[in-house]
Amino acid sequence: MTTRCDETGGLEGRVALVTGGTRGIGAAIARRLRHDGATVTVTGTREEGRGPEGCGYRAVDFADHASVDAFAADIGDAGVDILVNNAGVNKIAPFAEIDLADFDRIHSVNLRAAFVLCRAVLPSMRQRRWGRIVNVASIFGVVSAPFRASYSASKFALDGLTAALAAEVAKDGILANCVSPGVIDTELTRSVLGESGMKDLVSRVPAGRLGTPDEVAALVAWLAGPENTFVSGQNVVIDGGFTRV
Repeated sequence: MTTRCDETGGLEGRVALVTGGTRGIGAAIARRLRHDGATVTVTGTREEGRGPEGCGYRAVDFADHASVDAFAADIGDAGVDILVNNAGVNKIAPFAEIDLADFDRIHSVNLRAAFVLCRAVLPSMRQRRWGRIVNVASIFGVVSAPFRASYSASKFALDGLTAALAAEVAKDGILANCVSPGVIDTELTRSVLGESGMKDLVSRVPAGRLGTPDEVAALVAWLAGPENTFVSGQNVVIDGGFTRV
């Protein structure tokens, strides 16, 4: 994790890790943290992959427990100041037809990997008495809908994990929060919902539009930045009002 940034904006000298940072929300978060002065490394699943310009890259398969555990061992001494657990997968299916292999994969990527990485970075954060952890959840970890049992279970659990973590580590100068995006215009959202599903959800968003990855990134950057000194244990929903109507 050696790539440094020339631009500044409050995170100079901080080291950030953004999982699932090669596209969509993760890439936007990585770009924003880099812009704000952090040294940023992102993860992806492809050995030949790459992150946004100016960011380091590591290939990790979060569905593979051995791959995650090895990566966690590597980053334990990397001095990570900001951890953003953004990597996630989804597959919709009627409850009675959910394949257990799909259920286990979703929980491995969305929940277990986040837990393992949080645990890996805590010792160095505690030693420096400063750290920021942002777990990217979902509105479907606040409310749910048909065919989303696997995904919702993983995201509700991620919120609970974050709350418990925050209760333990705030005294050490480590603030942990969830961010729960609503209908955000990403490749993953479009592939899961399809155009008809997207239109249906947008019609129920009070703001009347899709959110953007950059809007989510701005929220994450604030939670991870120097202005946040007291917000911890929260699940901050960014959804254009969808879950409040």
